[in-house]
Amino acid sequence: MNRVALTTIAPEIYRKRLLVEGYFRSEVTHDALLAYFARITGELGLRTYGEPIIHRTSGEGKAANEGYDGFVPLIDSGIYIAAWINPRFLSTVIYTCADFDEDRAVEVVRDFFRLREHQAAIF
Repeated sequence: MNRVALTTIAPEIYRKRLLVEGYFRSEVTHDALLAYFARITGELGLRTYGEPIIHRTSGEGKAANEGYDGFVPLIDSGIYIAAWINPRFLSTVIYTCADFDEDRAVEVVRDFFRLREHQAAIF
């Protein structure tokens, strides 16, 4: 996993960002993304303060970009996911001002979506 800091600005503000991207084998639906947010926040002990918001492109753009966008607000920031249905690719970012186990987070994403290939970066 890449662990290179991207910036040195505002070192007094603790923040942690984890990006996981990969090709998924599981079925991605609105309900699956709700379950993902419940699993990732539960496994990492991250507290939410609102319900997840999930949108489907529903044919509004190019077929290659058909998929979902989702976000769940955390007390300490938020988690975002984008899933492209046709190439079966996803990108998720966990952004917090609290610490979490990044190795466990990658495992949860990998296992939940049954990723056949993935990369992760903490920054």
